[in-house]
Amino acid sequence: MFGEVRNTEGERLDYTVHEGNSAALVLLGHGVTGNKDRPFVVALAEALAAAGLTTMRLSFSGNGDSGGRFQDSTISKEVADLGSVLDAVGPRPVCFVGHSMGGSVGVLRAAVDPRIGWLVSLAGMVHTQAFAEREFADQTPDAGCMWEEESCPLSSTYINDMAAIHSVIDTGPQVIVPWLLVHGTEDDVVPLQDSRDIVARGPHAHLHELAGADHVFSDAATAAMIDVVVEWVGQQLGA
Repeated sequence: MFGEVRNTEGERLDYTVHEGNSAALVLLGHGVTGNKDRPFVVALAEALAAAGLTTMRLSFSGNGDSGGRFQDSTISKEVADLGSVLDAVGPRPVCFVGHSMGGSVGVLRAAVDPRIGWLVSLAGMVHTQAFAEREFADQTPDAGCMWEEESCPLSSTYINDMAAIHSVIDTGPQVIVPWLLVHGTEDDVVPLQDSRDIVARGPHAHLHELAGADHVFSDAATAAMIDVVVEWVGQQLGA
């Protein structure tokens, strides 16, 4: 639909479009070690399209079938990737939905890019340095792996970027578009407190807490998350 999309480094970005009848586009971004084909991302895209909303699932560079190396995947690079996708889709309204680390990506891009008219954070990461220290303290950068996944090496590039950003908490006030945050009460990867901390900084932010949901909205939480997101996005985009 949008042809080949490449980032500023010339790496091809893999995506899938679910056709709807909306002028606006809903763009889904994944979290660290994820990609566009995670089951709950696919299920959300299908539900949005069924509601008439044209939806794109994106794999950031170094992830899934996109070009680039996983070792180079950072929040900063993904913010730039998102800009390249926005260039490719042209002058149409965009709602960005970011999961986990993709939540940080969305906040940083939406704060400076008026092409994002609506923002959704799913279990969005806020305190980036604290996340990296908490989850990967037992691994040596450039030697270890993320969560013992050999296909996801832990790089110093990633660690340094997480530390340099430190937190997106102070970027919250710069997000002036309608913003929905959805976070599970049983998330043991990105604490619910991250969303509670930043929602108070967003002038147009609303937090929906999903009782019993984990970080990837497993089992029954998938349908609950989808219901919340589709209803809110549909209302915002007039579907």
